[in-house]
Amino acid sequence: MAGGDDAIEIIDNSFNDLIIAEAPLEVLYDQCLWAEGPVWFGDTNVLVWSDIPNNRMLQYVPDLGVTPFRTPSNFVNGNTRDLQGRLISCSHGGRAVLRTEWDGTITTLVDRFQGKRLNSPNDVVVKSDGTIWFTDPPYGILSDYEGYKSDQEQDGCYVYRFDPADGSLVVLADDFAKPNGLAFSPDESVLYVSDTGQSHDPDWPAQIRKFGVSGSKLTNPSVFADIDCGLSDGFRLDTDGNIWTSAGLGVNVYNPDGALLGRIKTGAKTSNVVFGGPKRNRLFITCSEYLMSIDVNATGLQRP
Repeated sequence: MAGGDDAIEIIDNSFNDLIIAEAPLEVLYDQCLWAEGPVWFGDTNVLVWSDIPNNRMLQYVPDLGVTPFRTPSNFVNGNTRDLQGRLISCSHGGRAVLRTEWDGTITTLVDRFQGKRLNSPNDVVVKSDGTIWFTDPPYGILSDYEGYKSDQEQDGCYVYRFDPADGSLVVLADDFAKPNGLAFSPDESVLYVSDTGQSHDPDWPAQIRKFGVSGSKLTNPSVFADIDCGLSDGFRLDTDGNIWTSAGLGVNVYNPDGALLGRIKTGAKTSNVVFGGPKRNRLFITCSEYLMSIDVNATGLQRP
């Protein structure tokens, strides 16, 4: 397991401005099967994340430790919050995007497109207009390990935009093998989406792609970054537009131009990240059986 000075790899000197050399990489929990989908609740000082194969969600409170959040979770993967602060989750088991209401009840927001069941929603973000953007690869229906083995009903694996105001669901992109992580740039003019199709096709490029955002449409697709090791499963941005993404046995950090600045080496297969803490400068990392964290010199971009 990486830690201390060994956890940081400097590729571009500008990475020194984003890290704290003395900050340790801490293991906060080590009893997951596959940790995923971290989301920070700044108003309650709680981190919630998914342990997909164990069909549960956990919560971490600084200085108090880890306790169950929801068991069973219906194989929830990615999580975020809407503009009202409610939890939005991607359920592999339900093949749906869910919302947890303030009274604890769970609402299914969307589980079908054109009358056919979704594959298994994976990751999700909420735009400042309240619309919900999510990816829908088939990982949750390929076996019973992270969901329920089922036939795929959709013709492909799409990136969607759901509008809870009118219930509309539209396909934004249909040419991904397995769309996965996604996030907006600070001004929401760009949407970044990763493709993890290499998980089942070794010849498929491991990439993060970028799109211009024009209302409810994506424009000008291009490759933002080719991942140099592993896959970009999930990622988040800081307020300067740098992308902090899972990549193999660690976290790669890219500047807004797509240049690789450096790496945080976790020593475990890394799935996702989120910024948290009172000043949103603590990076929480989910990887294999672990939840880790490290203090950084960057502020996470987070809505709300």
